[in-house]
Amino acid sequence: MDARDTDLKKELDATLHARRELGEEYESALVDSFLEKVDQRIDGAVDRRVRRQLAEQQLQTARDSRSPGATDSWGERFGFGIVSLVLAVPLSAIGGGVADLPGLLVAWAGIVGVNVVQAARTNPGLFGRRKSSQKDDWED
Repeated sequence: MDARDTDLKKELDATLHARRELGEEYESALVDSFLEKVDQRIDGAVDRRVRRQLAEQQLQTARDSRSPGATDSWGERFGFGIVSLVLAVPLSAIGGGVADLPGLLVAWAGIVGVNVVQAARTNPGLFGRRKSSQKDDWED
């Protein structure tokens, strides 16, 4: 038997004992009081369940919103590519002007590196990595 069940049983026993002592004229008030305590117990259990389910839904929503495929659209990838090419022009000019060919190669290595990281982030299986399963090593 659960601790909450024993508390409820004690409440019922106290109510029955009070009814014996006070008589039948207080029976409805005693029953109403006991039913109020039962209602409070049920309301508390329902509140806990609703809060737990709401927290689980919020957690799932947060996990889904963090996944790359959920937020990255074709427009975002296209925009990233355009911005990357637009920034490549001044970076190439600065790198080539300051350090000639090595500076130009470093600038383009940085541009390519940023685009590779973005591609790997938006396409997890692109470079041979497997998409991790939902089950974590910490879970049974």
